[in-house]
Amino acid sequence: MNLEQIKQSAFKEIEESRDLKSLEGLRIKYLGRKSQLVEILHSLKDVPLNQRQKIGPVANVLKKELDELIKNRKAELREDEGSKKIDLSRPAQKISRGHFHPLTIAEEKICRIFLTMNFSVVEGPEIENEFYNFDALNIPPNHPARDLWNTLWLKTRTDADKTQIDADKTRTKADSVRENLGRNQRQSALLLRTHTSPMQIRYMETHQPPFQIIVPGRVFRYEATDASHEINFYQVEGLMVGSRVSLANFKFIIETFLKKFFGPNIKFRFRPSYFPFVEPGLEVDVWFKDKWLEVMGAGMVARKVFDAVRYNPDQVQGFAFGLGLDRLVKIKYNLPDIRLLYSGDLRFIKQF
Repeated sequence: MNLEQIKQSAFKEIEESRDLKSLEGLRIKYLGRKSQLVEILHSLKDVPLNQRQKIGPVANVLKKELDELIKNRKAELREDEGSKKIDLSRPAQKISRGHFHPLTIAEEKICRIFLTMNFSVVEGPEIENEFYNFDALNIPPNHPARDLWNTLWLKTRTDADKTQIDADKTRTKADSVRENLGRNQRQSALLLRTHTSPMQIRYMETHQPPFQIIVPGRVFRYEATDASHEINFYQVEGLMVGSRVSLANFKFIIETFLKKFFGPNIKFRFRPSYFPFVEPGLEVDVWFKDKWLEVMGAGMVARKVFDAVRYNPDQVQGFAFGLGLDRLVKIKYNLPDIRLLYSGDLRFIKQF
């Protein structure tokens, strides 16, 4: 059989092959060590030079053509076999969809509930200054109440500090002391807000009563984490101010909210407490896993807070509250550990 006969026969058989097994047999038949084509190539050393120069190039080209043809046919057969394995009667695979985080779900529900009670939803900055976070809320410098909040302070440099640093890169001990004293001037200190209460001051500075608002947002405290505490968490601040606002209004609104959020059978209680910016102050607890869990601090807005925003405390009164969104979610979904909310585990998120 000459090269032309080998080519015609191989091309026809390869094109007609119907499975990978038969194709492998053809590869061995035409390109294997004992194939006629390989025997022709091996015998070239024994033929005259002029014949070798004619047969050799043609045989090598044919070998490459057959090798390429077999590779292409193998790819086609594999694709055909893959399509044959598809069960067209099998239900389509469910497309994975994104999920809202439980904190997002809870925040939206809280906002909807308060909107039905004629509250407005406003937002405030996460980076605060000390005036709004402490001073205007009746928490003056060195007051023991500041120990209730483990504050994350932000380092800042004044223009004078920058000028001094540029003028003298080698800092002396005295220079460092003066720089630290300047940084500790509490009037201009910046911090990550420890609660959403600063928005009480910011809102009252630019609005006149009557009004009622809620302020959802993230807050930060430098404290140890456990099943009920995180270094950053979410609060929802509430503020209602008018000429005839009382604790009776507060109790009615909070009772309505808790029953709409948790259901009519929720068990909760009010108890006295202390916060510098309210008087009297109280806390709201919810019964959870056989014990009371605090979820909200509240009370009537203190007179000094009204003084800070230049309201007349003899003409207006109001109540404020700050609820812990993370703890409400913990109770609503029966979570064992609040840190699950910040784990980033998609197996947890996909349950909501």
